[in-house]
Amino acid sequence: MNFAEAIRFSLDSLEANPLRTFLTTLGLVIGNASVILVVTISLASKDLILDQIRGIGSNLVYAQYEAGGQNTAKVESDFIKLADVEAIRRELGDQIVAATAVMPNNDFIVVNGKVREVGINGVDQYYPTVRNIVSLSGRLIDAGDVASHARVAIVTQKLAQRLYGSQQAAVLQHVRINQLEFTIIGTFREKTSTFGQSEVVDETILIPYTVLRYFVQFERVDPLWLQVRRASDVPRVTAEVQRILESRHRAGARYMVQNLKAILDTANQIATVLTIVLILVSAIALIISGIGIMNIMLVTVTERTREIGVRMAVGASRHDILGQFLTESVLISLIGGAIGIMIGLAIPLGARLVTDQVRVPVSPASVAVAFLVSFSVGIGFGLFPANRASKMNPTEALRYE
Repeated sequence: MNFAEAIRFSLDSLEANPLRTFLTTLGLVIGNASVILVVTISLASKDLILDQIRGIGSNLVYAQYEAGGQNTAKVESDFIKLADVEAIRRELGDQIVAATAVMPNNDFIVVNGKVREVGINGVDQYYPTVRNIVSLSGRLIDAGDVASHARVAIVTQKLAQRLYGSQQAAVLQHVRINQLEFTIIGTFREKTSTFGQSEVVDETILIPYTVLRYFVQFERVDPLWLQVRRASDVPRVTAEVQRILESRHRAGARYMVQNLKAILDTANQIATVLTIVLILVSAIALIISGIGIMNIMLVTVTERTREIGVRMAVGASRHDILGQFLTESVLISLIGGAIGIMIGLAIPLGARLVTDQVRVPVSPASVAVAFLVSFSVGIGFGLFPANRASKMNPTEALRYE
């Protein structure tokens, strides 16, 4: 019996018991669809998490004053200064895209008829680039504003809406900060929200640090942000920033200098572990499906004992019997696998048509793995029943009732 005949006989057998065939393949359908969807969900969630982290800024290093001493004068002198920022720019040179200083402060303004405390941050022209600030209306603070000590401000998207009803309406309006009138030249938001964990919160106003400097008792940069030119240089630049800050201040001062690499690595590890766990769950579903195929094939072999005896009596070899039942097992597995793969692909592809907010990747490797697993399940769990059928005694098989 050749391969084509084995397939034809197998298909005839499957068509003779459509309900049994459907229920047997159902496990493979669910298992393979799960494999595709698990990999898709894992890749999509991993990309989403990493994109959100990268959205805070590319190759970022940030530094903050951590601890000093008990003497107040020493603590004030230990804060990161604008001179430190200039020193970092000089020493690191072309290793960084830019370094920017944030001088924090706050003030009370009237928001929706109520006096509210809002964050007032002094920044320079490099801040929007380093921190991935998105301009929503108007313009951002530029070098001219910083150099001329211009009384201009940009406000967060939510603050603009609460003050003036919309982002566009806020532009060219005036807001009073520390008894001085500032012109709002634009509105902004973070490219990726840090949910108030950075210096930008829902109600934040940015002004040139050259103006804010007059409102504060002493100079304090918190934090200092740097954008490194090459990702491979981030660890070395982080160490260099630590060294520069410590060398420019007294021995007792401590500074926290960190980058996003550790966060990215942790997110990668979590995503990898999650993928492995989900794939193992899908593998269990496929193994259960394989056990179902083995069970059904054993029942089929028992039901067709006389058929096996007749075929052997007319000249079919043990190899032919083994091939026929093994082909039948593989066909069940591949049919269920193919349907499962199609369902697994249809869901993420359909999601692309519904939304473009989240990238939904489809992994060709997961399709190949699902197909190979289906084939392996058919071979592995069909071999025992097929081997049992091929070893039947023809005389006893013909006597079977």
